[in-house]
Amino acid sequence: MRRLLAISRRTFAALTVPNFRRYFFGQSTSLIGTWMQTVAQSWLVFTLTHSAPAIGFVLALQTLPVLVIGPYGGLIADRIDKRRLMVILQSMMGLQALVLGVLVITHAVIFWEICVLAIVLGLNNCFENPTRQSFVLEMVGPDQLRNAVSLNSTMVNVARALGPAVAGLLIATVGVGVCFLANSVSFVAVVYSLTSMDTIALNRSPPAHRARGQLREGFRYVAGEPRLWVPLLMALIVGTIAYEFQVTLPVFAAQTFHGNATTYGFLTAAMGFGAIFGGLVTATRGRTGLRPMTFAGAAFGVAMLCSALSPTITVAFVAMAATGWAAVTFLATGNTTLQLEAAPSMRGRVMGLWAVSFAGSTPVGGPLIGWIVQVTNAPVGLATGGVACLVAAGIGLLAMSRLRKLKAADPGLPEISEEPGTSPPFPFVVGEGD
Repeated sequence: MRRLLAISRRTFAALTVPNFRRYFFGQSTSLIGTWMQTVAQSWLVFTLTHSAPAIGFVLALQTLPVLVIGPYGGLIADRIDKRRLMVILQSMMGLQALVLGVLVITHAVIFWEICVLAIVLGLNNCFENPTRQSFVLEMVGPDQLRNAVSLNSTMVNVARALGPAVAGLLIATVGVGVCFLANSVSFVAVVYSLTSMDTIALNRSPPAHRARGQLREGFRYVAGEPRLWVPLLMALIVGTIAYEFQVTLPVFAAQTFHGNATTYGFLTAAMGFGAIFGGLVTATRGRTGLRPMTFAGAAFGVAMLCSALSPTITVAFVAMAATGWAAVTFLATGNTTLQLEAAPSMRGRVMGLWAVSFAGSTPVGGPLIGWIVQVTNAPVGLATGGVACLVAAGIGLLAMSRLRKLKAADPGLPEISEEPGTSPPFPFVVGEGD
């Protein structure tokens, strides 16, 4: 019993921080609505167009702003009060969902309107993603950061499990528009959690003062830190090719298994359930650094290949659960590694590049995977993502191999798999000659 209590305290340690606890439960409510909208939007586009590339096109429009101005969003997060910016951005996201919901329930929605609203949401996400990611450290401090990030990932995937399942049922019973309206209302919870925080208890990072060349400064900083650019490169490959489930899963459900919106919702929910357990394990026992991120990337690739080869819907549910487990481990490990390794004044810009690696890469990956699914089938699209994960893991292995050679020549160099922030940077370039 004592051992179980000790594990529980370790797993949920960050929730002992009042501000984070308040934010955690507010954000949990909002994220359920967000995942309802995610499923509803993809299904709405598919029913209007019957086209996988169209789904990819809308996702590309939604994420193109992150690709183009995501690093600038990270710079803004470094400059101003993150909590106040979050209040504004979350409120705007609720308004976007409300407009889309009204258009759908009044039967006025057409494809180009979905595209415009996707761009609006993407512009908001340029600033919201890096602000939200870097704000976690201000709530909990460095000692609880890994636990908080893992719990956040778990929270996202609890929502991934519940939101799509609820969305599938609502779409089948009362219509797709209700999902958007419900998401709009859900933002009230997270806005309240932010406005009611104890601001004195926040560990605010020193703001970056306005100056010329700050974006270039951020890029130079990352380029000179292999503990930052190697994980970012891996994330870019995975985010571009593998993390396009909104494109592949609707077609996987409808064509491969001859299902409907409920089938799509439960496939997404299965991935979410697996990610819940993966997130809790990471929160309790997870480590940071390139080594665990590499292993998680390899597991992610194998699980996606198993999903692609699933002969029945039951096997697909199990394989998607394994995919969720590996995916959340990869994401949480990379996120925490970057936040702990980055200098406080650079953290927003680094997390802006993290957002570009995942969300911002969709304008390339979404249409590409949509085209692959269109000319072949959904399992091939999933398998392509699995191969991309294995390529990213291979880069991680190459990086560790290179470091071992450097360390053999100079035993004073640190290991790249060490906890971030414990050692000075080392001279390391992937693929550089001996």
